[in-house]
Amino acid sequence: MDGGSSAEGGGEKLPPPTPQDQPSSSSALTQPLLSKPFHSPDFPLIEDYEPRHHPAAAPSDDESAQYPPISFHRGPRTCRDLPFLALFLLFSAATFAFGIYAVAHRNPNFPRLSSFSYDSNSTSCVRLSADSAAQGPWVVRLEQPLYDSSESAHLVKNLVWTLAITLVVSFPMALAILWLLKHFTKHVVYACLPFFVLIPAFFNVYWFVVCTLGEACREAFPLAYRILVLVFVFLLIGILIWIIVANWHRVELTIRIVHVAAHALSHNMGLLAMLPSMTLGLVIYFVPLVVFLVFARWNGKIVPREQSDGEYQCAWKQDRWVPAYYTLGFLTMLWSVSMMVEAQVYVISGTIAQWYFSKEGEKPRRSMRNSLRNAFGSSFGTVCFSGLIMAAIRVVRAIVDSAKQEDRGTGIIKMVLRCCTNICLASFDFVNKFTIIFAAITGEGYCLSAMMTYELLKRNLLSAVFVETVSTRILIGIVFVLSATYAIVVCAILKAVSSLGAFSYLVAVCALLLLLLVLGFFVHVLDNVIDTVYVCYAIDRDKGEVCKQEVHEVYVLLPISRNDRPSLATRSPLLSTIICIDNSEWMRNGDYAPSRFQAQADAVNLICGAKTQAGPGCAQSNPENTVGILTMGGKGVRVLVTPTSDLGKILGSFHALKGGKKEVGKGKSIE
Repeated sequence: MDGGSSAEGGGEKLPPPTPQDQPSSSSALTQPLLSKPFHSPDFPLIEDYEPRHHPAAAPSDDESAQYPPISFHRGPRTCRDLPFLALFLLFSAATFAFGIYAVAHRNPNFPRLSSFSYDSNSTSCVRLSADSAAQGPWVVRLEQPLYDSSESAHLVKNLVWTLAITLVVSFPMALAILWLLKHFTKHVVYACLPFFVLIPAFFNVYWFVVCTLGEACREAFPLAYRILVLVFVFLLIGILIWIIVANWHRVELTIRIVHVAAHALSHNMGLLAMLPSMTLGLVIYFVPLVVFLVFARWNGKIVPREQSDGEYQCAWKQDRWVPAYYTLGFLTMLWSVSMMVEAQVYVISGTIAQWYFSKEGEKPRRSMRNSLRNAFGSSFGTVCFSGLIMAAIRVVRAIVDSAKQEDRGTGIIKMVLRCCTNICLASFDFVNKFTIIFAAITGEGYCLSAMMTYELLKRNLLSAVFVETVSTRILIGIVFVLSATYAIVVCAILKAVSSLGAFSYLVAVCALLLLLLVLGFFVHVLDNVIDTVYVCYAIDRDKGEVCKQEVHEVYVLLPISRNDRPSLATRSPLLSTIICIDNSEWMRNGDYAPSRFQAQADAVNLICGAKTQAGPGCAQSNPENTVGILTMGGKGVRVLVTPTSDLGKILGSFHALKGGKKEVGKGKSIE
């Protein structure tokens, strides 16, 4: 955006000044800087959310030097978080090394344990015969049929074919959903919203009727219990209706956010192929690990073990290092899964960020390749660090859930502790998601990215919670509606063309779960695109730039906090706000104190946020000029460089603005 750096930012707070611009003294201003602004009751003041600071207060040298400039790093990046990369490689190397040792030193008698018996003469276990030892415990005997009956064979055949067709259909269905969300977002969302309630209600009534008509179900499940379950499910549906009604004011904004994300993903369609390929690579990496874990059990010997009745029986005794190796292998696999999930988020974020910060009409080249190279290159340590945190969160959550199942009679204190633990884990999970996105954009290390993300969102008063919850839930609801509809169609077809009977419900449920898995992956990608665009928009606000105008027009409507009600109607009529700063006396005296100019910029930014939450622009070409102007104009906005104190010229230029599409983030100065 044209204009000086003292008031850049489209109405947002400016980043801390450089040490060269820092005031030499902290003397407060003795004269008012700004005329009293007009206050609209439709927009809350920024002071309602932040403590008031003196306008002359400027960041210290330490604060200005604490964080580097926030921008997308396109060139070669410095390797970050190398200790965690070394630790992950050490875990992997140790797992493979001990696994190779386990395969090389396995005991071939392990599968022949049943052919050994205790010999009282030698007080040891001896092998009985070679014939009985030839068959291991997992050897399939050909004389035994694989299926108990033709009915089970028919069930397996229909199940396999149904799942195969579902898997083939799911990928075109995901592409169709993306196309619909890009071109008909509003129609898709409003068409699916009623089915959020109708489909659960249909399943509830259908189950009740089928169970009532079925003799076996009617006898096993008395009428009173059936009615109780029916009422309970309808109560849950009522809660769902209340949630939809309570969040109805956010639906329109969420539609626009999802539309922007679908538009961004449509420009990076290769992600839908790249991410499954990364998952396939993880599966290939797991194959030798699984083999090593299987053969680790073979390391041991057959020893006699005394039973409770005094007799001896041959038993398998593992080597002492085998349980430790199982722990090492489990931790390595868990860390690898978490690391791959974070690497996928990193690749998504890096690719979308390159699209966002590219010039208008220019398509970035090799964006996915660059993101992949950074994820498994200079930022691999950061990805490993993030994966380690997520693995630790999963382990702690599993421990908490296990303790909850084992100790059902807990008191109120333990219940409160569990709730606090779950809240802390959810907070870590939430912060980690935005941290890895920020690391993919800037190339910084994990800890610095976490601090910079927090400062960036706090400095621009952005509510990440809103983006995290509403859009994700709507996308999940759309996927559930489509998957449930598909399952109903599958069940109807199976009942018409096959003789599976009640097993058709089982096949339909399996198809439902598979389709939910595939489409859930699509939602995961789209959800990360939403959050990435959100962080990119925050960087734009912080720098006072507009890289993607259509994104600013949507994300600028996000509420400051979760309790705000985003309204598209109440913010549209506001066209302009004028702020005049008179520096004439100081200019004649040759007083160009940086502290005063910084205080003016801070004051302008405060009013910018308080008066025009819908996304105004704020521009001053030079801090020593006589007039600073804040406006949100319509079409035909000109960004000029020479402010003036002529009020008639200012108002005349404002009246010449055309209404319509708002040029969010642009500033206006009148020459």
